Amino acid sequence: MAVAGGIGPPRRASALPRARGRVVVSPAVERSLALRILLLCSSFNGLTQRAWLELRRAGHDVSVELAVSEEVMAEAAELAKPDLVICPFLKERVPARVWRGFRTVIIHPGPPGDRGPSSLDWAITDAEPEWGVTALQAVEEMDAGPIWGYRTFAMPPGDSSGAPRKSALYNGPVADAAVELVAEVAEKAADPSFRPVPLDYGSPEVRGRLRRAMRHADREFAWEEPADQIVRRVRAADGAPGGRTVLCDVPVRVFDVYRGPELAGEPGRVAGRREGAVLVHTGDGTVWVGHVRVEREGAVKLPAAMALGDRVAGVPERTGYSEITYDRSDAVGVVSFDFYNGAMSTDQCRRLAAALKYAVAQDTRVLVVRGGEVFSNGIHLNVIEAARHPELEAWMNINAINAVCREIVGCTRQLVVTSIGGNAGAGGVMMGLGADRVIVRDAVVLNPHYRTMGLFGSEYWTYVLPRRVGAEHAWRLTQEALPVGAAEAVELGLADQMLGGPRLEFERRVLEYAERLAVDASYDRLLAARRQAREADERRKPLDAYRAEELAEMSRDMFDDRSGFRAARRAFVRKERAAATPAHLARHRELSGVSGSAGAGASHM
Repeated sequence: MAVAGGIGPPRRASALPRARGRVVVSPAVERSLALRILLLCSSFNGLTQRAWLELRRAGHDVSVELAVSEEVMAEAAELAKPDLVICPFLKERVPARVWRGFRTVIIHPGPPGDRGPSSLDWAITDAEPEWGVTALQAVEEMDAGPIWGYRTFAMPPGDSSGAPRKSALYNGPVADAAVELVAEVAEKAADPSFRPVPLDYGSPEVRGRLRRAMRHADREFAWEEPADQIVRRVRAADGAPGGRTVLCDVPVRVFDVYRGPELAGEPGRVAGRREGAVLVHTGDGTVWVGHVRVEREGAVKLPAAMALGDRVAGVPERTGYSEITYDRSDAVGVVSFDFYNGAMSTDQCRRLAAALKYAVAQDTRVLVVRGGEVFSNGIHLNVIEAARHPELEAWMNINAINAVCREIVGCTRQLVVTSIGGNAGAGGVMMGLGADRVIVRDAVVLNPHYRTMGLFGSEYWTYVLPRRVGAEHAWRLTQEALPVGAAEAVELGLADQMLGGPRLEFERRVLEYAERLAVDASYDRLLAARRQAREADERRKPLDAYRAEELAEMSRDMFDDRSGFRAARRAFVRKERAAATPAHLARHRELSGVSGSAGAGASHM
């Protein structure tokens, strides 16, 4: 685990605030330390949701305001009258009225002394061996305030290309460190004797520096460059804004890249395609490109082969790239899938359903269904939005993901374990709930609802969710539309077990659990109980009936647009800024009776 001030035990006394061990306090003392906290954030994403969950679980009164304008942020602080304002990776400048009137702490994605808006991008580009996260007090000059605490960690190595994706860095060690710091800041804010340490570039612990924002030119690359250099350039910009280049004579933004085989060929020429990705020749080999956004008005990020269309229609299929794999031992089969950002298109769902059907038919005793960096966020909104007939594509997509869920729920030849090592939302959560055992990593955030997209939902949620948590909790989870942390998921019954560690360690521990389950003396009894329960449930109400009822509701949402699916989808795909903070997050406005700026606003997860 990362520690404040460096990796491993400190070699000398630290001048900066260091991590403090979490102490167990009595409920009465905990209540006395509870703070009124306002989270100011650019979006209510996975990191902000983890901070929100951590603070609430510690007993604090937490409200959220999206930084849609300086006026809105200042108004939120006046309404909330917080003991503490925390800004996790806020992109916007905090208004002086806020930081002068209320104690305000910025969580910055860099080690002490690092300043600037492109911290993670530069860390990957420059191949920094170590990085960190710093909590600092807001002052006039951005990222220059006194330090409340920090964490450092070794940069993850990435794959054979040697560069981590920005999204993996952000959602992994950076988010873990940031959430630890948020909890530490809240503890220190309750201590009247605590004083942050002024930023001092003369201190040996202050190793960062001010770096300018990355420019368009910093994102550009040519296919004549070495493959590893291209991979690093793109991964430093992954998620947004992407690497800039020309492919098939079209200016594009490139995302989701992997080192390919060392094939000789003209740099920039597409040598193959597979499962939506294209293989492109570079100066010394090849690179698999998973996603592309064509540089034209209205274009969205899509699987590369789909975005390039007819330009790669005649390119041959090649092996060497796969989003879905199947591995097995004597007793355990593992279907692994890793879809970019957790979005599952019609084609991806059909391939995953086929892989599950194959795995279910094998003579293994336990089937592990394992997601990737993001477990699943359900249907692929970008592909739907880009389709010639979006409503029809949405309909095909929901039916295809239902087929995936049916394979999991309907499996009675093996015990099924879902391994949720990354965040999940909407239908992606429901997909995981059809298993006998649901195991989540401790850093995971689940969003078991469809409300922000204006959908009723399918994926057999009306069967699997009440079966796990009861009808009352199922209704609350889907209507309140609030994130659920891993610990709460276990308490509610959404998950059966929570395990810690980085994702690869988590996956190893889940596999060990599955192997023990396969040889457990109670295996035959457990499998028989699964069959009997499934048969009894089918007699009471067939799965086809749940599916039909859900699809009847979804047809009204998708074709009649009764709840704003079209506008919500477009806003999400085009990354439109929310007009206001969703009312269920802005408790300070609810309690004061003051609404936010015009528009309901969508929470972009």
